[in-house]
Amino acid sequence: MRPFLLLASRDHDVVADDEYRAFCEYGGLAAEELWRVRAEAGPLPAIDLANFSGVILGGSPFTASDPVEEKSSEQLRVEAEIGKLLDRIVEEDFPFFGACYGVGLLGQHEGAVVDRRFGEPVGPVRVKLTPVGIVDPLCAGLQPSFDAFVGHKEAVRTLPSNAALLAGSASCPVQMFRFKRNLYATQFHPELDLPGLERRIDAYRHSGYFPPDEADAVKQRARAAHVYEPQRILRNFVERYAR
Repeated sequence: MRPFLLLASRDHDVVADDEYRAFCEYGGLAAEELWRVRAEAGPLPAIDLANFSGVILGGSPFTASDPVEEKSSEQLRVEAEIGKLLDRIVEEDFPFFGACYGVGLLGQHEGAVVDRRFGEPVGPVRVKLTPVGIVDPLCAGLQPSFDAFVGHKEAVRTLPSNAALLAGSASCPVQMFRFKRNLYATQFHPELDLPGLERRIDAYRHSGYFPPDEADAVKQRARAAHVYEPQRILRNFVERYAR
């Protein structure tokens, strides 16, 4: 099998390694079947899409919709390089899955309105599939509504007309969408389990997602949830596109 490619941009090693662990575990992939590139560490290497089964774009502390003048030179480089790769991915309708940060980058690339109107605090939310989502192959085996972990400052407010809305929540209308046949993104984190979320809460407690002194309360809310459905989306993506 050709490996999948994970584009990561987390500069916190513990979180970055746990994200990689989760995508492998819930995608059913061995380490050699998921090639990771940490985009924040330096320029992207030459990437030949023909060598991969699909591309996964993980989450990030970056916020895609921030004004250009507020972005660091590192973020501008990362987004420019991933943008060029997205040009090819979209043109070829190459299998792509973006989680959280991927919503912003893929959404902006295709003309969506991405801003801070529908940001959600860290923790579980109830996600509901649309009629289109219920029959989409990446949602096979999912319940019509399920709990998922979120934590984001921005979200897609308006999808372009050529996108299919697959899922939403009461606090964020766009939780999952598809472009063309093979380009997907979720606002929630399908790779996140409770231990992974708690690691991110510790790592990003001073990053503006919640008041730092509320970190323990955020963890307690997460522990009360039962999040096990979203990971099926990753396994469905891998099984659908492995080649």
